[in-house]
Amino acid sequence: MTLLPLSLNFDPATGLIPNREASSRYLSELSGCFADEYACQTMLSRGDPLVYGVTNLDLANGEGQLHYGLGIIRPGKVGREYFMTRGHLHAWRPAAEVYICLQGQGMMILEHESDGPASLLPFSANSVVYVPGYTAHRTVNIGTQPLVYWGILSAKAGHDYEAVGRRNFSQVVVELNGQPTVLQRGEYGRMIAKGVA
Repeated sequence: MTLLPLSLNFDPATGLIPNREASSRYLSELSGCFADEYACQTMLSRGDPLVYGVTNLDLANGEGQLHYGLGIIRPGKVGREYFMTRGHLHAWRPAAEVYICLQGQGMMILEHESDGPASLLPFSANSVVYVPGYTAHRTVNIGTQPLVYWGILSAKAGHDYEAVGRRNFSQVVVELNGQPTVLQRGEYGRMIAKGVA
């Protein structure tokens, strides 16, 4: 039996783990996530900003084992919509997940797979969010500094990005009057079309 590393050090300010490579997600890889496609394309015409990164630690597989990842979302907006993760369901739908915020100010969007109402929960330093099974989840940075957090889940969970990509989330978090504001995606789309967003 191979002895796994049972402890490690990490930097809660940078969201980095020494000697571990983070996967990076740039705006060009988040096509369709943001509601304002024109603002997205305009931003991409000036460059391809880094939106977030995750260092995944899949150290053990099998019954009862856990995977975990250290995430960091940069501050920024596409149009009025705050930088966020792609969001996902778990491939093994019953799998729950726990998120622990280390730094920054954010929100989490939770939406049950069966089209139930979405929940938006505060997610800031020293807070924990429990994501039940069968629930799509997306993390949003509404602050001016990086949002750094741990995600802990069953080794069996896996990630299903395609299901979320097909339907997206019903709610968006945008800046209106200098404040983070939750809107229905369709409502925000109508504001964009009228030129008031």
